Amino acid sequence: MVPILQKENKVLRYKALPVPIKQITSPKIQELITDMKKALASQDDGVAIAAPQIGSSYRIFVVSGKIFDPEFGEENYTGKNLSRYEDLVFINPEFVKLSKKKTLLPEGCLSVRWLYGDVERSTQATVKAYNERGELFTRGASGLLAQIFQHEIDHLEGILFIDKARNLEEVLPTTHRHASK
Repeated sequence: MVPILQKENKVLRYKALPVPIKQITSPKIQELITDMKKALASQDDGVAIAAPQIGSSYRIFVVSGKIFDPEFGEENYTGKNLSRYEDLVFINPEFVKLSKKKTLLPEGCLSVRWLYGDVERSTQATVKAYNERGELFTRGASGLLAQIFQHEIDHLEGILFIDKARNLEEVLPTTHRHASK
């Protein structure tokens, strides 16, 4: 299993390095992406992960395909249909646009177990990035995906959600309900 670093680890506080475009398809970067997907899949409540969270200071994050399942977020969600929804890979992501409208949203983090709090986030976000094949794309989002974009790019800047959160509380695994990024 690929371990997920916790908040005390200094790697989480570094500004991650861009991946040289020619290296995106290299075995090293492809293996890193595979490891990120495995680490994310190992966490029932995880919806995204950034490379620094597994100890690699590169500007990459992966969003779990399960967030696109219409049943995701439901009380009895089982994740049985995961194979229908591919994980999304964002390499060297940059914000193209963030809405001025913001809202306070509950957040958790796979690297800050088991703390949850409210973070002010833009309600819409557009990101430009490369996929795992080295193709440039732009993706707009609202709701949970927009929140994920902001949370993960914070990770790439060495920022943890607890740096911005209000109303932090510990919610142990048997009772937590918020998705962790």
